[in-house]
Amino acid sequence: MEDAALDTRNDVAALRAQVCEQLATIAQRDATIAERDRTIRARDLKIDKLTHELARLRRVQFAAKSERMDPGQRELFEAAMAADIAALEAELATIQSPEQQAKVRRTPRRRTLPAELPREEVIHEPEHDHCTHCNGELVKVGEHISEKLDVIPMSFKVRRDVYPQYACRACETIVAEPVAPAIIDGGMAAPGLLAQVAIQKYADHLPLYRQEAIFARHGIELSRTTLAEWIGVIGWQLQPLVDRLRQKLLQTPVLHADETPVAQLDPGAGKTKRAYLFAYRSTGGPPMVIFDYCATRAGRHAAAFLGTWKGALMVDDYGGYKQLFAAGVTELGCWAHARRKFFEAWKASGSELAKAAVERIGELYAIEAELRGLDDAARRAARQRLLAPKLAAFKCWLDELRSTVLGNSGLARAIAYTEKRWPALARVVEDGRYPIDNNAAERVIRPIAIGRKNWLFAGSETAGQRAAAIMSLIATAKANDIEPHAWLTDVLTRLPTTQARDIDTLLPIA
Repeated sequence: MEDAALDTRNDVAALRAQVCEQLATIAQRDATIAERDRTIRARDLKIDKLTHELARLRRVQFAAKSERMDPGQRELFEAAMAADIAALEAELATIQSPEQQAKVRRTPRRRTLPAELPREEVIHEPEHDHCTHCNGELVKVGEHISEKLDVIPMSFKVRRDVYPQYACRACETIVAEPVAPAIIDGGMAAPGLLAQVAIQKYADHLPLYRQEAIFARHGIELSRTTLAEWIGVIGWQLQPLVDRLRQKLLQTPVLHADETPVAQLDPGAGKTKRAYLFAYRSTGGPPMVIFDYCATRAGRHAAAFLGTWKGALMVDDYGGYKQLFAAGVTELGCWAHARRKFFEAWKASGSELAKAAVERIGELYAIEAELRGLDDAARRAARQRLLAPKLAAFKCWLDELRSTVLGNSGLARAIAYTEKRWPALARVVEDGRYPIDNNAAERVIRPIAIGRKNWLFAGSETAGQRAAAIMSLIATAKANDIEPHAWLTDVLTRLPTTQARDIDTLLPIA
């Protein structure tokens, strides 16, 4: 009897222990579930926060096409936005479930990598050459190929030009190829390195002291004085190309012109003074760009550059060009400038009338977009038919509006600017060759605004003129979709042996 009671107690104890163990397991499971729920809630809150922030940044990105922001600022802003959005998308990808990622996954918009780039192929074979399940033979049925763009950091080489010398024992004559002339006689820099220094300074906006540091990081000691000497020689050697390019530019009937300030060292005052780069760009035919470095912004510099040229000149409202128009040059007005005045008035005050003016000018641009690709005669005829009535209606509307707006408001100033410039603005319908705006000149000026932050200053007027020569050729190459470094390397190689009559073969014109 006692044994039965003992067995019963043991069974109860075992059952109690089993129940306790099960309760502990349940409690542990409940705690795990609660922890998982907290993690899921925290993750969902984080995803919700990141999703809203991502949506906000995208709205800001697409809403920030404001014309109040200058082009340089806009480029920096867009780059910053792109970086922030990419970082948020990467963070979201690490915490979203596969199902959530599948819902928001966007089709990647990768560009095809250029076919001319060399390919380094790495084949990733399976670890085993047989099936790990049945030990059967593996047969290739296809392949997945992933191409990624890689880069080799700046690398240097020494090019040895060897000129063997041979002797004729019979007549004691020495035979050898003559040493090829170079841009810098006896210099250590090959054309490729000279082109690299010039392109980095004037196309990539890297001042010489930064290039000096980059070269030193790769074990090459090149002082900025040496680099500056190379730049000086390059600018002088390229001047004949610029002179010829200017001749060809002044043979075109329609030009764009704009100007931008640059700093020039003033040793006597111990500081810098303001100089100017005047930019001239052709329209129609292969694009040509010339920068003219001038000590001041005076109109006489433009008159001296253009000389006897009497074509049509697209400019803003700067008074320095007025003497050109008095001397017979045809003035063209920029509709982008006029639109900007109304746009600023609209954004500043919310004026519906200013907005209506912006929309009317937008209609002019919509018509111009439809005429793109026509020859000059067909474009003129289409402008007379489609654009002229719009311009006439716009002018009548402005005349009626002028007396109803406040004299010092932004809208009044926009109307005054447009009516003052109306003869030049309306001239776009007179010739199919005339551009509607001066954006082409502003695009070539834009890199100067970025570069002058890095050049700090031009050392002298002569240095500024050399810089203008190099920048003219680089800007022309870029306008013609010619890769500047390859072009300049080729030119610096061939220039010492090119006759003056063949100078056109070196110009960066497609």
